[in-house]
Amino acid sequence: MSDKARDGEYDDLLDAIEDGDGYYLTCENGHGWLPPRRVCPDCRSRKLTETPFPESGEVATYTTVSVATPQFSADTPYTTAIVDCGPVRVTGLLRGVDPEGVEVGMPVGIEVAERETTGDRAIVFRPR
Repeated sequence: MSDKARDGEYDDLLDAIEDGDGYYLTCENGHGWLPPRRVCPDCRSRKLTETPFPESGEVATYTTVSVATPQFSADTPYTTAIVDCGPVRVTGLLRGVDPEGVEVGMPVGIEVAERETTGDRAIVFRPR
């Protein structure tokens, strides 16, 4: 982990994923949300339960960045994906696959890794 200040509950979520205990929140009506949440935005339920991420999710959509801002130029090309993980969608970096080989529906696992340019931790997906 970098020496930068913690970003509250986002870093708590990253810690949980790193420890193999990553989770999302579900309400009694089955809606899913990433923390932090105290109330379900869909139905206003206050009964939220921590639900473990599944072993894998599926790529719902993605984009490959070939020209980035100077801050992330050393990371290019990189692929950002939105992955269906049950009732939640999670955004992160897709690694371990050539950008030309990425497909919608591809099964991926979730983990935490560092950005090459900044050293910041980020949610990362890898093919299963």
